[in-house]
Amino acid sequence: MEQIKWRVHNPSGGKRVVVTKELPGERWLEFLTRAECRVEICTSANVLAADEIKAAIGTQCDGAIGQLTEVWGAEMFAALKAAGGKAYSNYAVGFNNVDVDAATRLGIPVGNTPGVLTETTAQMAVALTFAAARRTGEAERFLRAGRYQGWLPTLFLGELLWKKTLGIIGAGRIGQAYARMMVEGHKMNLVYYDLRPNKALENYVAAYAEFLRSQGEDPVTCRRAERLEDLLPAADCVSVHTALDETTHHLINAPRLALMKANAILVNTSRGPVIDEAALVDHCRQHPNFRAGLDVFEDEPELKPGLVELENVVIVPHVASATQWTRQGMASLAAANVAGILMGYPVWQKEDIRPFLEGKAPQAAPSILNAQALGIPAQGD
Repeated sequence: MEQIKWRVHNPSGGKRVVVTKELPGERWLEFLTRAECRVEICTSANVLAADEIKAAIGTQCDGAIGQLTEVWGAEMFAALKAAGGKAYSNYAVGFNNVDVDAATRLGIPVGNTPGVLTETTAQMAVALTFAAARRTGEAERFLRAGRYQGWLPTLFLGELLWKKTLGIIGAGRIGQAYARMMVEGHKMNLVYYDLRPNKALENYVAAYAEFLRSQGEDPVTCRRAERLEDLLPAADCVSVHTALDETTHHLINAPRLALMKANAILVNTSRGPVIDEAALVDHCRQHPNFRAGLDVFEDEPELKPGLVELENVVIVPHVASATQWTRQGMASLAAANVAGILMGYPVWQKEDIRPFLEGKAPQAAPSILNAQALGIPAQGD
């Protein structure tokens, strides 16, 4: 078994913070240094097991920054609490791997990193959409294998999404950004499914429709589907942007895949278990003109049997947020959450988190999920 390796930043710091993976950039370390933290960072490539994280926490630990690949449940938070832990932050915007209720019962604030992944993740969803629609993965493999003998009228015919219908499942920050890119960039009509109406998105599409009319073009449309079953058969492309919880596990299953058009495109940059991956493999085998673009998988890093062999599926290894700006920004937010709580700062109450990414940062913790439940004041209260 490979020995776990650690590096220490600011060894003279009076507070101890454990970070379970090396994070990009330097600004995040500045936050923790200003909070007088000794930062112990795991530099090993493997994902730490629960026992390894608890061993790293030890008997004295003021805070921790963990990863979406780790399960932070009641047992883990109990270990952190027993070591004197006062703060935890997830290096992700999603927190399906974190038992926030357990942390709250133990009085531990839990942070995440919203606002910095929006455009980057939406861009990857767009990239996967057109990689699937235009069959770029298949075409590249064909070319690299030396099989290209010259231009042909029927070589790798794909789907043109111009003025087609786009379906969005989950109209939060990322889903809304993706919708705007696709609607405005490709004049697509929009159908979205969300628990609540998104008036901002509807107004945006309406304003763009008025602009198109002013230019003598056909307007785009937007409507909210009351049921997922109303969206799926109507859409030429469906992109998943919902959070993962017990209500969305296998939200896209075999019966719902059967409702989709035979040549539809399904994109997922949210969480793998939202789609029944085995059912998707079967569906793609039976419908060769159906295409999928996946950044996330049900059993990461494993793939369901047969998925990797499918030519009509584009797969990338969970890299939707992988730009320098975003990943460094996530590190800054995660560190600012822990540092802010350890410094006794209030919680930032604005959606715009850019002040934490450059210049002099506010004296606040940028995003604490259970702040209200723990009675942590918001900035300005």
